[in-house]
Amino acid sequence: MTPAQLAQEQLIAYNERNLDRFLACYAEDFALYRPPAAEPVLRGKAALAAHYANNRFNLPGLHAELLGRLVVGSKVFDHERVHGVRPEPFEVVASYEVRDGLIVAAYFFDA
Repeated sequence: MTPAQLAQEQLIAYNERNLDRFLACYAEDFALYRPPAAEPVLRGKAALAAHYANNRFNLPGLHAELLGRLVVGSKVFDHERVHGVRPEPFEVVASYEVRDGLIVAAYFFDA
């Protein structure tokens, strides 16, 4: 898959709350960042699985709406509106770094 196709695949899996399909898009040594923090807030596929199983995919109103996508080489930048996590929808920019066909890092910039 191209980086754009991989970003789309994980978005579809997210919206379906399909944990296995979602995790198939990520590398074992995946790292999640929430700038301005310099260190990852989550490291490893097992930690990603636990977080999404316990804090996202159990939310009945969960849905991410893609507002725009920009691809620069192996990096994908998605502008999303997220529903079901907070009382009101909110916007984020999610940046995905792809290597060897898997997402190795993600950066979430919250509005």
